[in-house]
Amino acid sequence: MILKDLMKEVHITAKEKGWWDLNRSPGEILFLVISEVTEAFEEWRAGRKLQEIYYKDGKPEGVPVELADAVIRIADFCEFEKIPLEEAIKIKLEFNKTRSYRHGNKQA
Repeated sequence: MILKDLMKEVHITAKEKGWWDLNRSPGEILFLVISEVTEAFEEWRAGRKLQEIYYKDGKPEGVPVELADAVIRIADFCEFEKIPLEEAIKIKLEFNKTRSYRHGNKQA
């Protein structure tokens, strides 16, 4: 699936399920992305394997599912705000190719 198609599908679903009936700030929406990544971390911390998808009361759970939720939230937000995510990814990938090995002397 092409990213722009994913963004549209995700946003349509979010609207149909009422998530855009709420008046949330961009900051709140961005923090919800962080919360999904945090949930992925908590799954890992609880001893779940990174590739493990399991079901609890019929709901998919696990690191991959929480990461999917983060991507879904990003795609939804970008579609709503008309943020050119696909273009930005391409630009950033090309820029990253020009960077030096472990640029910035960062340790992690």
